[in-house]
Amino acid sequence: MITSYIRNCIAFAIFLSSFSVRSQNDLVAFFEPSFAVNHKVNDSYKVNFATVARNYMYRDEEAEFTMRHLQLVHFSTFSFNSNHSVSGGIMYRFRENFEDRSNELRFTQQYNYAHRPNILRFGHRLRTEQRITTNNTVHRFRYRFTIDFPLLGEKLDIGEPYFVANVESLLSVVKANAPQIDQRFTSQIGWQWSTSLKFQTGLEYRFENYNQSTQEILFVLTSVILKL
Repeated sequence: MITSYIRNCIAFAIFLSSFSVRSQNDLVAFFEPSFAVNHKVNDSYKVNFATVARNYMYRDEEAEFTMRHLQLVHFSTFSFNSNHSVSGGIMYRFRENFEDRSNELRFTQQYNYAHRPNILRFGHRLRTEQRITTNNTVHRFRYRFTIDFPLLGEKLDIGEPYFVANVESLLSVVKANAPQIDQRFTSQIGWQWSTSLKFQTGLEYRFENYNQSTQEILFVLTSVILKL
């Protein structure tokens, strides 16, 4: 099943890439590794810290490997029960060191609802953000639907793989400019290496600003998640 999933991801990426070649906009591809640490303080409160590096893999019809930015992220999450939670986050993106672009400070507010009727788990996430740079402040509104499930058996055991996919819509609003609408599709496979360590890898495809002039972007994602 894992081999079949990987083949399907590659075929999906090739299909989307070939579609992009025919479009008016050049495809841009990134490699984005991340490392996250989660800590459950008590039954209702947990914290998350993460670092994410975004690197160019392909742009202007040429392969390359250069860093675009590095970001540090913190989230605090308060759970009402096993299904409902609210979160607040702060992120700082270092970009001036790598490109001629402003660094970014971002504040995030989030509501999350998750439900597991059987082996499948469904998640709904509503998120608002304020993206602050030296040029302007962008207000962004996001909705994401997620599904995940174990690939072996009815529950996830140590050493076994799982699948997670989501689709997300985004609306960005900034003063004196037209709103921007984005769409994202993500598909990943993960492994529960131990009770405290997980690894995920997969693909994300974005259609950015498709209500005006669509930019298509492919991400190759990897993440290590440590639970303390």
